Amino acid sequence: MSATTATAPAVVTPGRRLGVEQEFDAGTGTYVRNGVIYSSILGSRIVSDSKGAEDAKATLSVERRNTKFAIPTIGSEILGRVVRMNPRAASVAIMMVGSTPCQEDFQGIVRVQDIRATEKDLVQMIESFRPGDIIRAEVISLGDQRSYYLATVKNEHGVVFAQSTDGNSMVPVSWEEMQDPKTLVVEKRKCAKTF
Repeated sequence: MSATTATAPAVVTPGRRLGVEQEFDAGTGTYVRNGVIYSSILGSRIVSDSKGAEDAKATLSVERRNTKFAIPTIGSEILGRVVRMNPRAASVAIMMVGSTPCQEDFQGIVRVQDIRATEKDLVQMIESFRPGDIIRAEVISLGDQRSYYLATVKNEHGVVFAQSTDGNSMVPVSWEEMQDPKTLVVEKRKCAKTF
């Protein structure tokens, strides 16, 4: 396969596997983990032709799809990545508001009492989210100067993408569990209901 082959742009989401370092160089909008190139932003997958030497690798990059400007407001549905956790709250980097990617860095917080609608006193943060999870949530308050307050109490809100401790993409097996399809290990999550 030639490294100079042009590829049509494809829409990719953050955390999506794009290729391996043996075949491609990592460009803008990507990151590398264990020799695998992943998308770090929502956008179009671009393969740039190699310039110069025949054995040079093509470059994989991700370009943002549009330049609309998104700002979270009360009632907005967001897509975000869990970046930090403590027993009382999870910090979330907001990536999308509705279907519009964020051009700025917005931070959100999901407090333990805002994870589920029932049995709030039994909720444990570590059984709901993990750092790196992609979640769908609703903005319930503008919060403080640093963060929006988010909630996942609705059935359609919660974890939409997670990786197991082995690094494999997990699939939901119930509203509170996800499974690694390769190792069959089950981990607790507050899963979003998919339609």
